[in-house]
Amino acid sequence: MDLVWDGIAQAFWLLVRGDRETYQVILRSTQVSGMATVLSVLVGVPLGTLLGLSRFPGRNVLIALVNMGMGLPPVVVGLLVVITLWRSGPLGGLHMLYTPQAMIAAQFVLAFPLVTAFTLASVQQLNPKLRTQILALGASRWQMLLLLLREARLPLLAAVMAGFGAVISEVGASLMVGGNIRGLTNVLTTDIVSATGRGDFARAIALGIILLALVYAASLAITTIQQRTRPS
Repeated sequence: MDLVWDGIAQAFWLLVRGDRETYQVILRSTQVSGMATVLSVLVGVPLGTLLGLSRFPGRNVLIALVNMGMGLPPVVVGLLVVITLWRSGPLGGLHMLYTPQAMIAAQFVLAFPLVTAFTLASVQQLNPKLRTQILALGASRWQMLLLLLREARLPLLAAVMAGFGAVISEVGASLMVGGNIRGLTNVLTTDIVSATGRGDFARAIALGIILLALVYAASLAITTIQQRTRPS
């Protein structure tokens, strides 16, 4: 129990004293996971919308792949990205391995299926007659898509939170493709693993508390937006 209280006290002092290394790790964690989430939204929302509104051969196969992607083990994703970015790999010439960019790529692979699946479910739950009504009012197809996404905005915000929550808290892929290099690729989760391995449980608990606070802050922000935009 003393370890827990020591961790809470250390988390407090790390933040209050403005520990530079800790704040850099927090910023790096937010930037890497934030960018991965943004990319997953930019790709996943259009794809989820397409799968939800269209009917074409092979659609069920794609949906099954998306659903399977929701359960991808982070270590497997990390392995695939490492192989891809390795010196002799297909993208080895980019020299991205053990960089924040490689971590963003791995986290994107993890978040993308979640955002796509949530978007698909959000679009499919809309009344099918809504599309016909919007088009009957003279809207173009692009206007119809925007209006449908606006109608499904609450579950779409949940998709964003699901994607961010999945990547900000994962450790396997980030550790494999980033290498936990101090000052370059170490993030909160990999630092927690490192501190635990050294037996520095107080710091590990402190970083864990900071990570939980970061996730809660993001959740609170999205929840606030959801409640403000909730249909009356």
